[in-house]
This record gives sequence, C-alpha cells and structure tokens, in this order.
Amino acid sequence: MDEVTTDTLFDRRESFPDTNASKRFARLVGIDEIKDRLTKSLGILVNPKGVHAWAKKFHSSDILLLDFVERRPPLIILGGDVGTGKTELASTVGDPVARQEGIDITLFPLSLATRGSGRVGEMTKLVSAAFDETFKVASSLKGKHGKATGAVILLVDEADALVQSRENAQMHHEDRAGVNAFIRGVDRLAEQKLPAAVILCTNRLTAIDPAVQRRAAEVFVFERPNTEQRRFVLEAPLKEVGFTKKEIEEVVTLTGPANGKEYGFTYSDLTQRLLPAFVLNVYPGKSITFESARTVLASVHATAPFQQL
Repeated sequence: MDEVTTDTLFDRRESFPDTNASKRFARLVGIDEIKDRLTKSLGILVNPKGVHAWAKKFHSSDILLLDFVERRPPLIILGGDVGTGKTELASTVGDPVARQEGIDITLFPLSLATRGSGRVGEMTKLVSAAFDETFKVASSLKGKHGKATGAVILLVDEADALVQSRENAQMHHEDRAGVNAFIRGVDRLAEQKLPAAVILCTNRLTAIDPAVQRRAAEVFVFERPNTEQRRFVLEAPLKEVGFTKKEIEEVVTLTGPANGKEYGFTYSDLTQRLLPAFVLNVYPGKSITFESARTVLASVHATAPFQQL
C-alpha cells in the first residue's frame, strides 16, 4: 500500500483554544447538559491533575472516588439521530476543555479514507498508524508532575463504518482486524495514561462493537429537539423580525411531529435549512412575514431518521 502520512490519516488538524470554535460551540443549543458533562469528562481524561487539585481543595486530599474516575478508558461515544449536533460538538468541544484545563488541545479528525480499499492488512495498518501518531504527539505532552502541557483528541466520525460489531456474521476478516486494532489503540492510550482521548460519533449506536462500547467512559445519546428545545432555537430570531408569540408557537408546532410523521425537525434542519430558508424565500425584495414562513414550512421537511440495522 501507499506510504501512510498524516494527510492520509487525518482530514485536518485543529488547535484549541480557538475563537471560531468557541462561537460554534456556543451555538449548539438544547444540549447544555451533554456539553457540560462532555467538557468535564474530557478534561479529566486528558488532564487528571485538574481533578486532583479539585479533590485537595474541596476534600483536603485525594479521595478514593478518584481511582474510579481515572480508571476509565479515554474513549467517549456520541450516538443518536442524524442532525442532532454530535459531530459539531465533537469538533468544537476541544475549545472549552482547553480553556477549562489551561492547556492547548489538538484535534485529529480521522479520515474516512482510513477504511482503506479492502486490501488485506490495509485498514489495520491505517488505524494503527493513526493511533501511533496520536500516541507520539500525546507522549510529548505528558507533563513530568502530572499536569499535561497539552492534549490530543482523536475524532472518529461515522464510527460504525470503522468499528462495527464483530458479531455480524457477514463481517469481512479485514474489518474485524480493524476493530481489533482500534481496541488495542484505546487500551494503549489508557495503559500509558497519556493526555489523549478518542471520541466516536455514530448514527447507529447499536452497530458499534460491544467491546468498544464497554470501554467507553461515557456514552451520550442525542435525540431530536422536543417542543421546548425547538422553541428555544426559534423564538429569538422569529421575535426579532416581528412574529407574535402565537405565530412563533405555530412554527414550533409545525416543526414537530406533524402531517402524519412521527418525527420532527432536527437541530440542523432548524438552523441550517429552515431559518436560512425564511430569509432566502423573500430576499432581496420583501420582508419576512408569518405568511412567507408558512410558505417555506410547506416545502421544507424534516430529515428522516437514520434506520438502525
């Protein structure tokens, strides 16, 4: 196979803290609890010195509970429906973690090309190389006195394409070997207690190999926004252009399960499709009105849920 390079392994590299990432992270609404827990969990995984300082401050010394916190493998899974913010959260969470822990963080988004072309040994080699690079960079950031001087987050999007369950009878031998290589990589990072963590994003949580799921320090499940969450997204921008409370509530209702569909709009449906469509429908010659919004709502539909296999 061709020589493995960082360009082959990763789509790009991003460094945090970063002002743009901070703004993108702030725009992720309706998932505040997940954002808070994920930031804390990642902070402890990549810089355990921080939680030891907390224990000494509030409990006078290290406490037994820290043993359980620190034993967790450096793996977090974000699973759930399409368009619910998983990938955007995983791509930007390095910013609040960097600010919280006072360290620089580098994001390595694993390229889908890492699956390779199916030739024997190729995917295993690529996955192993990705972990080797993560291991090398993280090793250089491991502080001598416990506090990391920086950290690495390895992001695997569409993870079911890479670490699907080995219990699947139709699974190719090369795919099984790739899953084994991934598990070895996570275990290696855990054994060396390096300032690194792995985030998996998947629309099919049930397709992820059970051994991978068992290693996760946290599994966050994302769902479509409920009525209150849709109102939170829609209220401010619609109120600003003159919609009444009653009109806003109608838009909130129409973006939920309606017209015979059991599912409503996703977060990305609302923020990337519907709200921009309200503008584009009347630009450049008219203002946005409730009636113009109703016209848009008749043509913009919620994304269908991802079918679990």
